[in-house]
Amino acid sequence: MMFALETTDGDVFTLGGEILVHDNPAELEFLFPGRKAKDVSATRWPTRPWKDHPEMAGIRWPLRREDFR
Repeated sequence: MMFALETTDGDVFTLGGEILVHDNPAELEFLFPGRKAKDVSATRWPTRPWKDHPEMAGIRWPLRREDFR
């Protein structure tokens, strides 16, 4: 399954027209407190992994919570 983060208006975050996705909703909600992960597995829109977002370059994947202490 693939998950995206909901925006405040119920849409999902995108980059370059692609939905930003991750396979672990708990990790997404950990990285972005206050945001809810939404299952987008059935979407027909193109997707891009969150790890490929330029601002995520400094984060080691898969996530290790001890990196955030």
